[in-house]
Amino acid sequence: MNYTTQMDAARKGIITKEMEVVAKKESIEIEDLRGLIAEGKVVIPANKNHKSLSAEGIGENLRTKINVNLGISKDCPNVDDELEKVKTAIDMKVEAIMDLSSYGKTAEFRNKLIEMSPAIIGTVPIYDAVGFYDKELSEITAKEFLKVVEKHAIDGVDFMTIHAGINRETAQVFKRNERLTNIVSRGGSLLYAWMELNDKENPFYEYYDEILEICAKYDVTISLGDACRPGSINDATDASQVKELIVLGELTKKAWEKNVQVMIEGPGHMALNEIKANMVLEKKLCHGAPFYVLGPIVTDIAPGYDHITSAIGGAVAASSGADFLCYVTPAEHLRLPNLDDMKEGIIASKIAAHAGDIAKGVNGAKEWDYKMSKARQALDWDTMFDLAIDSEKARRYRKESTPEHEDTCTMCGKMCSMRNMNKVMKGENINILRNDS
Repeated sequence: MNYTTQMDAARKGIITKEMEVVAKKESIEIEDLRGLIAEGKVVIPANKNHKSLSAEGIGENLRTKINVNLGISKDCPNVDDELEKVKTAIDMKVEAIMDLSSYGKTAEFRNKLIEMSPAIIGTVPIYDAVGFYDKELSEITAKEFLKVVEKHAIDGVDFMTIHAGINRETAQVFKRNERLTNIVSRGGSLLYAWMELNDKENPFYEYYDEILEICAKYDVTISLGDACRPGSINDATDASQVKELIVLGELTKKAWEKNVQVMIEGPGHMALNEIKANMVLEKKLCHGAPFYVLGPIVTDIAPGYDHITSAIGGAVAASSGADFLCYVTPAEHLRLPNLDDMKEGIIASKIAAHAGDIAKGVNGAKEWDYKMSKARQALDWDTMFDLAIDSEKARRYRKESTPEHEDTCTMCGKMCSMRNMNKVMKGENINILRNDS
């Protein structure tokens, strides 16, 4: 039986090879997975032209996935430097990489990325449009924007951020409701500017049906972009954000009618106490579609440490229903991240995702922590290192400060609670002051 997309296959009762891969990774019954894909509650971004892909599922009852943003810019156009980051991100087993390239040899970087990456690949076509046509933003036509979408689909991109929710109606809500930081989404601000400069409707909204045809042909998952996401905690959960979310819910249903898979993108900067309600709101307004969040960043005062502010928010978001976390690095708001920034961002996001999975009761999540606790109780350092989310750093820290006794560390020494409780439980003397073991 033929099918166009993973959703189309699921609705026809077909089990694809990608579903088999995801079911095995997630330890989930394949019929349960197929049912969730058919409903739109799980997506498997898997472009037919991405031959190196190792499929991942994003959505309900699955592990929370993380995405890494990479790509060349006008100030940092070196393709080789970015490809080095790609290799490291793949080695660190990230589930998705977004190419946010906006200048220079964007096609070269994108094609190399897709060829080498088993991770899901995402792009934001509007970023590429200015360089692709070598035109000022206002001079690009609606149809030319669509050609960039089609080019990315042909190249093998698995999901694309499409800022279709900021239509003229949403723009009017934005104008009537003052914001501290206006529109901080790069794609959203470009489209708002294009609409204002040309006095026209958002081309991604006006020609949404044509975009759906492209996505259905290549099985590209649409990631409906949050042009009106808050760029400060002051702007969170305001009229512009909620209005756009309502539009995204309507666009989700239209996509599902064409068997196109959909994710919804979300905040953004947001106070800790608002995160849970926002997760519920998205799931309600967007009919259970998987939710992809940037952070959320829970305070605006920590440039240089926004991998931490976002990990705090990401853990709360994931525990409250978010399915996909976009990493944030220490360089956020400051510069293009370097290799070390990327590593720190990945680890912080992985911690947040796993903490959320424990809270959500995702199958197998607690088992990892159980094994670590068992190794700690046994003072089995090698097993602890093997289980660590960053094994390299854990080993380095241990090596940099060597204890007198191998079954301790340099913080507690022979006062180590694990060591002494093990001895006492066996009826042995704990001999803290004597030199014997």
